[in-house]
Amino acid sequence: MKRESEAVAIDPVLQTKGLSVWYGAHQALKDVDLGIGVNRITAIIGPSGCGKSTLLRCFNRMNDLFPPIRYDGSILFHGQDALAPSTDLVALRRRVGMVFQRANPFPMSIFQNVAYGPRLQGIGNRRRLEEIVESALRRAALWEEVKDRLNRSALGLSGGQQQRLCIARALAVEPEVLLLDEPASALDPTATAKIEDLVLEIKSSVSVAIVTHNMQQAARVSDETAFMLNGKLIEEGPTRALFTSPRERLTEDYITGRFG
Repeated sequence: MKRESEAVAIDPVLQTKGLSVWYGAHQALKDVDLGIGVNRITAIIGPSGCGKSTLLRCFNRMNDLFPPIRYDGSILFHGQDALAPSTDLVALRRRVGMVFQRANPFPMSIFQNVAYGPRLQGIGNRRRLEEIVESALRRAALWEEVKDRLNRSALGLSGGQQQRLCIARALAVEPEVLLLDEPASALDPTATAKIEDLVLEIKSSVSVAIVTHNMQQAARVSDETAFMLNGKLIEEGPTRALFTSPRERLTEDYITGRFG
């Protein structure tokens, strides 16, 4: 159950209301109400198969790529229903970017990876593209490591660098929200720390929702945390309160390792 006073994050840029989702006959989400606050980091935790990634992909309609998909309820972006037939999904996904669990750089140069989105938006001026690429790489804490090899293949970067490159690629089109689906799960502790520092740094300009299996990571980086189980939102609220004094027994059992 949700805390009544915390059912929706303060000033939500993204919000679900009574959201249920089916993949064919399988119901993956059940009546979920959750808000992503402006310039806040919201962690979504829970055991495998609980609906975390499905919920994350709802925010920019990425689930539509896995038909048959059916929605019930609302997904609001700045108060407008993203499930409306008139929704421009390309524009939505530009404004609500996503980085996946495993880094997926394009098989092209570092520069071309970051410039890819801006070029699709019609930016062709080389000087302007160089400015965008440098800015995005700096925001992703990668510039100093790659500035002398921008024309080399992105596939030559380490796993952690590739993941930060994917974050830079998403930031290059100036999204308002960044969705991160377990972005550090395949990385070593040093690379994970860099990703966490990056997330904390960019929240001043981008709202972030992060799915993670790592409860310590959720505690370190997030302002709010949502706990999911079997497609339901069990509890959500300020991270410190949820981890130190959860209201729901299921939440307490999960964060203390009794299951999951």
